[in-house]
This record gives sequence, C-alpha cells and structure tokens, in this order.
Amino acid sequence: MTTPNRTRVLTGITTTGTPHLGNYVGAIRPTVQASRDTSTDGFYFLADYHALIKCDEPARIQRSTLEIAASWIASGLDPEKVTFYRQSDIPEIPELTWLLTCVTGKGVLNRAHAYKAAVDKNNTAGHDPDSDVTAGLFMYPVLMGADILMFKAHKVPVGRDQIQHIEMARDMASSFNHLYGEHFVLPEAVIEESVALLPGLDGRKMSKSYDNTIPLFAPAAQMRKQIAGIVTDSKAPGEPKATEGSALFQIYQAFASANETAAMARAYAEGIGWGDAKQMLFERIDREIAPMREHYQSLIDNPAQMDKILLAGADKARQLATPFMRDLRHAVGLRALSSGKVATVAKETKTALPNFKQYREKDGLFYFKLVDAKGVTLLQSLGFASPKEAGQAISRLQNEGADALPALESCLEPVTAATLASVVANLQLFDQMGQNLSK
Repeated sequence: MTTPNRTRVLTGITTTGTPHLGNYVGAIRPTVQASRDTSTDGFYFLADYHALIKCDEPARIQRSTLEIAASWIASGLDPEKVTFYRQSDIPEIPELTWLLTCVTGKGVLNRAHAYKAAVDKNNTAGHDPDSDVTAGLFMYPVLMGADILMFKAHKVPVGRDQIQHIEMARDMASSFNHLYGEHFVLPEAVIEESVALLPGLDGRKMSKSYDNTIPLFAPAAQMRKQIAGIVTDSKAPGEPKATEGSALFQIYQAFASANETAAMARAYAEGIGWGDAKQMLFERIDREIAPMREHYQSLIDNPAQMDKILLAGADKARQLATPFMRDLRHAVGLRALSSGKVATVAKETKTALPNFKQYREKDGLFYFKLVDAKGVTLLQSLGFASPKEAGQAISRLQNEGADALPALESCLEPVTAATLASVVANLQLFDQMGQNLSK
C-alpha cells in the first residue's frame, strides 16, 4: 500500500534482453536494496512499451519480460511491499502520454539525446536526417514522462545519461500545471554515482550490444565456462599482476567485501595464476547467485504465476492511476456532457505569461531560456557550470528586468533588435506579476 505524503521512488527496466551480471550489480541489486527502505513507497515496472521502440521481435519482448520480472523477484524484490507492474497493463499511461504530447513543444523533443544521436549518425553517413527514425523514438521522452508523472514520483534513480529525461518530465509537468492547475508533482533525478559498471568478457562494458555478457542466472557450469573466457594478459603464474585495468578484478570487486577485495589484490601482487583467479571469481559470484537460481527457475517454469503477480501489481497501480486520469480528463475538458451545466465558452482577456525553463544538455552544462505564452523562445542562455549559476541569472532577469541584460550579455546568445523588444516586454510582465502578488 502507498502512503500519502511519503516519498515515492520509481524505477523501470526495458524488456529487450536477458539480465546479465552487469544489470544485476548496476540496477537490480541496488533497486532491491532501495525497496527495503520503509520511509519510501517504491514503484517498479517492466517497460515493455519502451521495448517496442528498440525491438520488433515479439517473442524476445515476451521472454525478456518474464526473465526480468523473475530476476527482480528472485533477487529479493517483494511484490507485497512495493508496486510492481508491467507498463502495458496500465492503459492510463498511453492516455496520459497523449495529454502530455499536447503540451510539449516539438523543439523540446528535437533536443532529446537519443533523437539527436540518430540524426547525427544519419548526417554523418550522408542519409536523410530522419532516415529510420520512428515517431516512437522521437516521442520516447513523453512516454517516459507519463511513466513518472502518472504516479507522482518524487525521485527517479537514473544514470547521468538519463538526467535530460527527468528534466523534460519536469518541463511537461510545469506546462500542464500552468495551463490546467496543479496536478503533477515535479520529479527529481537521483544520480547513481556509485553504481558499478561491469566490464564484459572482452574488457568493454558488459552489454548485449557487444555480445560479451554473462547471463545472471546461467547454470553454474555455463557461468564457470564463460568466466574462464574473460580476456586477461599473458603474464604467467608467479608474475605480479596489476589490478588496474583488469576486467576480472573489477567483476570480483563488484561482488566481494572490502576484505575479500584486499585479499584478491594481494594475490595479484603475489602472482596468482589466471586460472586460479578465475576460479575464485566464479566461486564468489556463485556464492551470491546460487541461492537465488532455484527461485528464478521456478518462476521461469511457471509464467502463469508470474502473470498473477504482475496483474496484482497492475491492480494496485491502477487504484492510483484510474482516479488520477479521471481528474486529468476533467481538467482538460474531456467531460461527460451530462455532468452538470455545460460551460459557455467566453473569450477571456488574459495576460500572456512568460516562463523561464532551465535544463541540462549532453555537454553537462546548465542552460535556460525565456519563452513567451505561446512557447516561442525569446532569450537563450549559454552554458553554466552549475544549476545555481543559471538560477541566479534567471533571478536577476525576473527581478531587474531589462536592466539586467547588459550585465548578463556574456551569458546570453545574441538577440536581434526585433526580438529584443519582445524580451523587454515579457520581462516587464514579471515585474507586474510581482506587484500584483504584493497587493
């Protein structure tokens, strides 16, 4: 059960592959540990709608969904204590995606890293910029925004490459709230600085894209064989070996205690043979994984039981999503005509309100822009080293208006004379808003 006013934490995994050791130490194990925090409400989901963007193999998506769900539970996730569900079992999510689409500027999506990377790749190859770029890839940030905003998540654990998506979700929430009232919570990214990134069999990052993975719940004999295939140098037994740059040592460290790691480091210095080191690695991993393997296999062999668990989680999730979606539909005007007096549409005179939007780009720098009520960008900043610096510049513009422009000129992109007039006019509105609030 979720509890009002408690922090909600949300995490999802895309269902496109078989979980491997890298997924376990980087995502599954820390997620399970976090789920035991009694001060939070955890939402954990299988992102099978997202999988459709990357994979067109139905059997693979189905199998991956089963394997990832079974891996999470076998690793200790308790469906009774969290909200654990399959994304596609929540029909409110695609509906919310559409509502968010209608308040999200195309320019925002143009800056999404995945889309920009696809366009850059096509340009480099001399192809049409949007060649093989699906609308699904382009709209991916909106679907992710719906995942987060549907359950009013306060915190979303992500790697640095995903920060932009959280900022986009905040932007969507702000735009919707501005138009229709305060409905959404603005989520915060929780940067997982200490998450281990395991090297694979060839020393590169462990990834199914490189075909260098060790499946998490592979039979013991298969895991031993794959560990034996980890690439090492040619130093013979008795010769001291360096731990730095050793894929074998890095994998061992991700599973071992501090004392065990120190002991392995000494063994390296004393010239342990690679065969013995690989056997030690296998034994250490198997000690942690073996107790879970039987539970995992029992879930894999009983997909009906897995369906039952996921559908129970979906029912729990929809107890929140269904009434919230009803409120959102009403807010935007999708209402029963018999629900009361039908409002007469009157043309209201409104003061067009400008808005500052702050965000982070792939270069790691922080930017802001001033947009008018129609979403047109009037003022664009250059990059700041920290969000605090960007926020201070925004504050000066809000408080000092056009008087702050000369002092901030070096921090802003050039503005044409025609646009400058709009900038000044919109900045004046902040002053008017402040005066009205003070009355």
